Amino acid sequence: MKSKKLAKSWISAAFAASAFLAVPAIAEEWKPTEPVTIIVPWSAGGSTDTVTRVVAGELSKAFGQNFVIINQPGASGSVGTRAVWEAPHDGMTMAAGAAADLGAYPVFGTLDATLDQWRLYLHVANPGLVSVRADSEWENFGDLLEAMKSASEPITVSSGGLSSATAISMQALEKAASGIKFRQIVYEGGNPAVISTVSGETQFTAQTATEQVDMIRAGRLKPLAVIADQPLELQGYGTVPPVTDWLPEVASAPNFFGIFIPADAPKEVLDAMDKVWSEEIANSEVMKKHAAERGALFKATHGEEAAKTALPFLSINAWQQFDSGAAPNDPSKFGIPRPE
Repeated sequence: MKSKKLAKSWISAAFAASAFLAVPAIAEEWKPTEPVTIIVPWSAGGSTDTVTRVVAGELSKAFGQNFVIINQPGASGSVGTRAVWEAPHDGMTMAAGAAADLGAYPVFGTLDATLDQWRLYLHVANPGLVSVRADSEWENFGDLLEAMKSASEPITVSSGGLSSATAISMQALEKAASGIKFRQIVYEGGNPAVISTVSGETQFTAQTATEQVDMIRAGRLKPLAVIADQPLELQGYGTVPPVTDWLPEVASAPNFFGIFIPADAPKEVLDAMDKVWSEEIANSEVMKKHAAERGALFKATHGEEAAKTALPFLSINAWQQFDSGAAPNDPSKFGIPRPE
């Protein structure tokens, strides 16, 4: 009798154990237990730095943990981005910047990681804006265009680096308008580049609208044209005409910025970021307000959708750099199609 009870007890225990093992394990939701680092590969005050600080605040609220910004400029953004790639791929160190820069680093040969080796979390698109000092003799883009064609010395333009908005914009202008003469003066980021034009150190800039908008509202800069095929509405200023009013063939596409995580980071990290991005960031009134105030387009995407969103401007950027000789590597080797 006793043996039957023991056998029955053993069978019950074994059944309970097997039932427990049959239940699939539920993955724990990622909750960082210490501050997360976001490396901005440009100097403080530029378009990447400004918007990333807003995003970091929203992520801090969503995760209940601080997301800390570290500025690490150098080599047109590749130094800071490389630091993220070389750090442990555990989700605790993220990169910020423009997706067009991220995807073009292999074309420049400054970082081997291709765009598909990153998980993209995009938020705003920042168009390039051609602006001059408020007291400049050039009243519209047509005046500046004529000056670049007729000047005996190249017109100076401030730039945040080889893959900055100015560099990309000027290559697009040079391709569409033959015979223009300009010389890029390179600074460590968009903010010092804009300040150089305000101070008269350079004659114009083509950095992003976000980097210029405060100086425009303060009456220190005069915007002449947005590098786009549609006008730009700037709060507190008015309408800026598109460059295609003068040069219809200028290639343009939205230049999206975002947060980037190595794609081989733990699945629970990426799943948590996906959820926060689609539920919190995409609906953030703080982000929407920031974009409207800074002359930016807000559209939060992630993953495959973000990669597709980033590709048109990346194609323009990478192929312009390669065709001009500024970048040595063929973009097609990295899956970047030539723009149509």
